[in-house]
Amino acid sequence: MSTTTALQLTQQAMGEMGLAVPTALFSSTNTDLIQMRTLLNACGYELQRKHEWQALSTEYRFSTVYYTYTGDVPSGSTTVSSMSSTTGLTSTPSYFQVVGTGIQQDTYLTAAGGGTVTLSLAATGSATTASLTFTQLKYALPSDFDRLIDRTDWDKSQHWEMLGPETAQQWQWLKSGFISTGPRIRFRPLGNLFQIWPAIGAAHVLGFEYVSKAWAATSAAVAQNSFTADTDTCIFNDRLMVLFLKMKYFEIKGFDTTALMRDFVAELDL
Repeated sequence: MSTTTALQLTQQAMGEMGLAVPTALFSSTNTDLIQMRTLLNACGYELQRKHEWQALSTEYRFSTVYYTYTGDVPSGSTTVSSMSSTTGLTSTPSYFQVVGTGIQQDTYLTAAGGGTVTLSLAATGSATTASLTFTQLKYALPSDFDRLIDRTDWDKSQHWEMLGPETAQQWQWLKSGFISTGPRIRFRPLGNLFQIWPAIGAAHVLGFEYVSKAWAATSAAVAQNSFTADTDTCIFNDRLMVLFLKMKYFEIKGFDTTALMRDFVAELDL
């Protein structure tokens, strides 16, 4: 993380272009400075997407969650009653798949609480005090998640690489076809969640690496996705940011950017 601030980067770029050097940036109501700070953020957004920067590459691990409870399953109904417990299921019921007697494949919860759970598909058989396994198959992504880094997704408990990310077609085949299980976990980022298949009914440690979108930070070193204050810093090289800001300024003004593009690309390739 560079110690050069957003204001200092802007001062350097504007000084090199022969423009009036500002003493403040984000508090200014000057139209040119509003444009300049907007372009500075645009530089950060675009650079973050250009490369898997080591400063933004982050490892994430989590443990799979499952519960085994009993309940009465009535054929043709989506309501399971007399649940022995619904602990852990009530806050995000739709994250859990259900496996047990009379439960159809690819059945998730839609609600839980008050001694009952509601299923996404009606049961096809009846059972009293049936043993039901509720496995969480959908997990929240890290708050700063931008994109996965290929071939970093592992089931660390089994020492197996997870398979994926699956395509939409393959995912539905796995969830709906006759052959839908296997020894290795498959995954797909979907609906802003990290989804796995099949239900494993065990606690496994899963992990992957991803590119963070938090390329900036406050003066107190709190990571964030944009410059919002004069004293904010970023992970990118100072010279790279200055050259990119100058190039964007020339571009938005309709000036020739050939020389600036050459300098920027040379710095980016270092």
